[in-house]
Amino acid sequence: MNDRTLLADAAPLVFAGAPLDRGEVLRRDEARLNALMDGDEGWWMVLQAGDPLLSPEGAIFWFRPDELAALPATGPRVFLGHYRGSPCFAAQLETDAPEPAGTMRLDARRAAMGLSSDEAAIYGYAKSILAWHDRHGFCANCGQPTRMRSGGNRRSCDGCGAEHFPRVDPVVIMLATDGERCLLGRQASWPEGMWSALAGFVEPAETLEEACARELKEESGVTADIAATRYVMAQPWPFPSSLMVGLVAPVLDATLNIDAHELEDARWFSRDDVRDMLAGTHPEAAMPPSIAIARRLAELWVERKI
Repeated sequence: MNDRTLLADAAPLVFAGAPLDRGEVLRRDEARLNALMDGDEGWWMVLQAGDPLLSPEGAIFWFRPDELAALPATGPRVFLGHYRGSPCFAAQLETDAPEPAGTMRLDARRAAMGLSSDEAAIYGYAKSILAWHDRHGFCANCGQPTRMRSGGNRRSCDGCGAEHFPRVDPVVIMLATDGERCLLGRQASWPEGMWSALAGFVEPAETLEEACARELKEESGVTADIAATRYVMAQPWPFPSSLMVGLVAPVLDATLNIDAHELEDARWFSRDDVRDMLAGTHPEAAMPPSIAIARRLAELWVERKI
């Protein structure tokens, strides 16, 4: 069994694997799509300040169109796609509005850990696209107001004709390795004892491998072997709209020189240390929860799959 098969057999990362037909052809027909969004078919996911509204069982509470009409919804309403044959949409509830009967609002990260993989992925898409609309009401080219088009997949400016599309911010998150050790860091704002893989945004005119090496050097002082750096997997991260690109990066120089502005601390941990951290039995250190790609990278490394 090769590494690709091993990774394929693993459970999907939270927010990955959205089972939607996003309806590219349908989105080209504005009249038909608008009629669908204003009609009495399908289901609506409702977010409040980016958090989902859930049923008492912890699943997404899907509203019927007539139920949505009774809510104090605000902002754009978007078409997500078809799921299990039904059209699905998303809207925002007014921030200070009371939670509708039979629902509960839960913090995005906590909620996502309890949702099914399908619903977590659909929610991640809804959260990202609604956040994009919140930030792009005006044209970056001329400053005039923009209008939502294609069910939410673009905005157009009547002033200068510019079209704006949702953007995803690539972030490298890398497990630097030195033989039987891996590098983990922590920030002062994190829960006590929490350690994770280092990460940073990809900059213009930079490959993923170059971004990985730069971030490792800047934050921890170690020198990555760019030629040996390998892609592992990626995770959509809707906070607000990133793509976490998971890498494993052997190092040429493991000497630490920590940037205290970026990290509170960074340390080399043995494979046994990380195994105990994942099991929750390490006396002083812990890994992020299952929602995080950093944990999956650590699990694969401990199992010698990467």
